[in-house]
Amino acid sequence: MSLLSALGGVTWLRSGHLLARHFSQAARRGERPGGEELSRLRLDDLAPTPRSAQGLELLFGLSPCLLALRAARRRVARLLLQAGRSGLQGERAELLRAAEARDIPILRPRRQKLDALCRYQVHQGVCMEVSPLRPRPWTEAGEARPGDNPQQLWLVLEGLQDPRNLGAVLRSAYFLGVDKVITSRRNSCPLTPIVSKASAGAVEVMDVFSTDDLDGFLQAKARQGWLVAGTVGCPGPEISGSSEIPVMSCSEFLWDRPTLLVLGNEGSGLSQGVQASCQLLLTILPGWQLPPGLESLNVSVAAGILLHSICSQRKGFSEERKREQLLQGSREPSATSGGPTVSSGLSSGSEKERQDGPQSVEGLSRTKSLTAS
Repeated sequence: MSLLSALGGVTWLRSGHLLARHFSQAARRGERPGGEELSRLRLDDLAPTPRSAQGLELLFGLSPCLLALRAARRRVARLLLQAGRSGLQGERAELLRAAEARDIPILRPRRQKLDALCRYQVHQGVCMEVSPLRPRPWTEAGEARPGDNPQQLWLVLEGLQDPRNLGAVLRSAYFLGVDKVITSRRNSCPLTPIVSKASAGAVEVMDVFSTDDLDGFLQAKARQGWLVAGTVGCPGPEISGSSEIPVMSCSEFLWDRPTLLVLGNEGSGLSQGVQASCQLLLTILPGWQLPPGLESLNVSVAAGILLHSICSQRKGFSEERKREQLLQGSREPSATSGGPTVSSGLSSGSEKERQDGPQSVEGLSRTKSLTAS
């Protein structure tokens, strides 16, 4: 409280809210004692609000907090910015402006307090007290007819329980352009702050739906003309011989109609009921003979490989890759002509073509949003 007293401030607690007033002569003259940043922020000299009683949770990390403010899906009670940082620039300054625009109280706790509040997670000096984020019922996902776009891809997750796995899967799904994500409501990890941090905030801006009847959902989509493709580990002779469902390497899969890609639990994989609802099983073949116990990949790693294998077949993605290859070939100097190489004007023109395409713009936006975790 000594710093607040030195500033001529009077602080008191009323109805659970921290109010601060400054009565110094400098403040009455319109000046901002202690610097502009300090005068705009309230000091965190009291115990934090009991979040559990108010149905709040602590979101942490720069990208999750910033994207949560942009998306405005959560109720935000307070923003906590680590004290002692020299100035706020870039995304931290944007975070501060967004909170001020919504009249969100801003506190400046010390690093030790933030560490304790986050249970020593990597918070990057930024936390927010927010309402929980929950999946929406899959009935709100909207009807997508197979004839509308043959290259639709929905990711279906059955029983993922590790929040970091779930977050990493959602990050890859958003980056690679998955249209929707459906999770099983039973035995699945909720959308916790750890999930948001592991997804680099992607969960804050993407649509995640859930269903109580995953088997029925898959069967209904199959009747509508969707391909239901499950996933399995590296198939041994016992799997290949006993399964009535064809097993195919993801590198051989042809994406020519709307597809549901189904991933199972980290330990047990797909349940028997869900696997029976699949029309095809995709697998990732290893590069060499594997010893027992290493026949499968972490689910988030497998998700990235599978999704990239499928999404790289998207029309816009393939055309972009061809343009890049042509551009790279045209930049190679000729050994016989001795003429000038490709000018910078051609290079910038090709860059403009890539940015003008809808897929390229979306890809650039997602790359910028998700590189910092």
